[in-house]
Amino acid sequence: MAGESDYGAFTEKFIIQPSSSPDQELPLKGLTFAVKDIFDMVGYVTGFGNPDWARTHSAATTTAPAVLAVLSGGATCMGRTVMDEMAYSINGENKHYGTPKNICSPDRLPGGSSSGSAVAVGGMLVDFSLGELCLYYKLLVFIFLLHKLDQKVSFVTGTDTGGSVRVPASYCGILGFRPSHGVVSTTGVIPLAQSLDTVGWFARDADILNRVGRVLLQLREVEPVKPTHITIAEDCFQLLSIPSHRVTSVLVKSVEKLFGGHIVKYACLGDYVKDNVPTLKHFKGDRLEDQEYNVASLAALSSAYRRLERSEFKNNHGEWVSTVKPDLGPGISERVWEAVRSTDENIDVCHSVKTELRVALTALLGVSIPLGTYDNLAVSVSLLAKHGSDGFLLNLVETLYGTLKEQIDIAQELSY
Repeated sequence: MAGESDYGAFTEKFIIQPSSSPDQELPLKGLTFAVKDIFDMVGYVTGFGNPDWARTHSAATTTAPAVLAVLSGGATCMGRTVMDEMAYSINGENKHYGTPKNICSPDRLPGGSSSGSAVAVGGMLVDFSLGELCLYYKLLVFIFLLHKLDQKVSFVTGTDTGGSVRVPASYCGILGFRPSHGVVSTTGVIPLAQSLDTVGWFARDADILNRVGRVLLQLREVEPVKPTHITIAEDCFQLLSIPSHRVTSVLVKSVEKLFGGHIVKYACLGDYVKDNVPTLKHFKGDRLEDQEYNVASLAALSSAYRRLERSEFKNNHGEWVSTVKPDLGPGISERVWEAVRSTDENIDVCHSVKTELRVALTALLGVSIPLGTYDNLAVSVSLLAKHGSDGFLLNLVETLYGTLKEQIDIAQELSY
């Protein structure tokens, strides 16, 4: 049960020492981490955020490869963290284990579904934490990158329909990384919607974020590659409830200082998606599209992905839900039962949308970067890059981070 002393971040505390010799020099030596209650760990019951799930499942007989990787890298595990029930929310609430406290904004939700993992890092209880990420339906991401890799220039744009790592990272004012889909093993991780799920991680600084990433992604050390373009999706920034220049100015001035202002470009992401994902026409008119704070094509995209996620959730867990009838919290219960009772109508069309989008956007990965606060609430921005360029993005964040913090201080002193 979560406790006051740990900001409600943990469901269970224990210590698992690194699987390597203490004399070895390893990349994560001396670091501590926590694990979301969705990863199998040998000898422990994976609770999936719900007591009825824990009651009806046995202890794991193996440990998820992602957890083994960071243990082998020299890190020490400090316990298991609170999550939204069945990972089916981005609020960060849990009626059974309590809602972890958002250290950055104590009167606000921490974000989910990896709420406890984010709070454990934000509260300095551990150095980093692991979380599982599903592309969810709340529109989040505003930046996309054009960069140079292996002497080839590639156009890379991105939308992120939310995320169980980057949402709580942005709410809690820490870093959160979503790697390329499929590059970190999800074996031993309870699925939400496996065609969308991936393993992500949190950290308080860019160096640790990069070190953890290189272990999980098995990346060799390479010299950072300078981006050739950083493109800002103007239409997405117009949805902000705070002055958009509070976000863009910090990023643009940092980029100008390090790489030159000539690489900053502007574009309309919604128009790009509409022109390059023609199957979205089947979702035109869904109720999300009509809301004034949405970009129409991205709202249609959200509807398609939500329908796909619902179908995969039902295939994964519908039988268990129907048989056990678990005690679920408000909001979660309605969402879960809606999924269980849903049909597979238009699922083939959803897969077509996903295929077209991945071609158009080169199947993106992303990272949430904190940009200080505005009106005492956390401000963050997400950077995206093309599938497979995880090392490029991790290095870029580390290169930018010091200059970003300088610009954040200036922006907050000027109160904009």
